[in-house]
Amino acid sequence: QVELVESGEGLVQAGGSLRLSCVSSGSIFSANFMGWYRQAPGKQRELVARISRGGITDYVDSVKGRFTISRDSAKNTVYLQMNSLKSEDTAVYYCNRRSLGGHDNWGQGTQVTVSS
Repeated sequence: QVELVESGEGLVQAGGSLRLSCVSSGSIFSANFMGWYRQAPGKQRELVARISRGGITDYVDSVKGRFTISRDSAKNTVYLQMNSLKSEDTAVYYCNRRSLGGHDNWGQGTQVTVSS
C-alpha cells in the first residue's frame, strides 16, 4: 500500500554531486528504517545508507564521508546527498522503507551514472 516515489536521477562527472529524494505515502516515522540501496551491473544489491526511526544513520564503508542520508518529517521525504562521486557509484538506486514488522517497500529505482 505504501508508495515510494524517487527523483533526482542523473549523469554526473566524477567528483561531482547529486541529491536523490524519496517521497513516501506513509509516514517515515512509522518505519523501522528508511534507506537507500543500489545495484550495479553484475553485482548484488547492497545497502548504501539507512536511518532508523530514532535518527541513527549507518553507511556502507565505501561511501562514508561522501554520502549523507537525511529526512524531512514535514515533507515525508528522505534524501541521499552524494558528494565526491566516483565511477564505482554508478548504479540504480532504490529507496527502501522497512516497517516495524520487517516488511519492505521499494521505490521505482533511479539511475545514477558517474562518468570518468
